[in-house]
Amino acid sequence: MHWSNTSKINSLFSPADRLPPSLKPRKHFCESRRAIYGRLIQCRTGHAFTGEYYSSFVPSETVSCPCGERLQTREHILATYPTFESKCDMLRSASEDLVITDILGTEKGIKALSEFLQETNAFKKPRTDPSHTNLRPSSPSE
Repeated sequence: MHWSNTSKINSLFSPADRLPPSLKPRKHFCESRRAIYGRLIQCRTGHAFTGEYYSSFVPSETVSCPCGERLQTREHILATYPTFESKCDMLRSASEDLVITDILGTEKGIKALSEFLQETNAFKKPRTDPSHTNLRPSSPSE
């Protein structure tokens, strides 16, 4: 039986759903450090620390990008986020025009994405100042 991606569902995982299923992990997954592997999977599935994800699953989080972009998406982080602009050449080795389906859904793209993640803090949860969270210790007057 020949595998084909006939899914018509437009999900966060759709851009990455181009490789046929395999019973064994692909080489780039086995060779990645745990932290990189985690961010790679989160990015590919759309379950990463982005405004795109937060808008659907964590409405209490900010959906905008620190650079001012209204909605922080995977495409924005990988192609137009100013902080990572100098590192985009890694991704261009897999997709000259930084096409998200090429980066997330091909062997060459995933390898380039893994290298990009090693060189950047893309898709990491931003650290927050404890004074701006609900987890800060209560003051004696409270």
